[in-house]
Amino acid sequence: MTRKPWDLDFTAEPTEVAALRRILRLHLGIWGLQDVVDDAQLCMSELVSNVITHVGPGTPATLAVSMNGVRLRIEVHDPDARALPTLLDANAESEYGRGMALVDAIAYRWGIQLHADQKVTWCELVTGLSAADILCVTSSSRESREGICRVRNGAWIEYGCASKQSST
Repeated sequence: MTRKPWDLDFTAEPTEVAALRRILRLHLGIWGLQDVVDDAQLCMSELVSNVITHVGPGTPATLAVSMNGVRLRIEVHDPDARALPTLLDANAESEYGRGMALVDAIAYRWGIQLHADQKVTWCELVTGLSAADILCVTSSSRESREGICRVRNGAWIEYGCASKQSST
């Protein structure tokens, strides 16, 4: 099955979160990743909510979803490279600070990529896919941690993916 990366521009508003959750559920269902829908929706909601809360409502942003080897990668791009998400130790009385703790608890890994004009906050979730479902081969024109992934049905898709050794 081909799991082509996709992205969607949106305006960071509280009313957009529900629509983004529905779109994500639809795409993951098409990809055969129903087992990770709930976790993916929760992580995506938290990443989008961070933009709304810390960058501001009305901020132009992008949701990007792809596969990184056998892991689902969710990215939220926004134009403020200064408002960085942080993992806080929220106590029972705290009104804020639990969002990234939820992402940290659910995701295989998460992080932030800083660029001159934007930041990308991302997380990766473990899926039920095995390395046998996706074969990654390195390409001399790409960095060593990126490659071209061959999906079982023969389609070739460019991704950042695990190196060839991980297909065992």
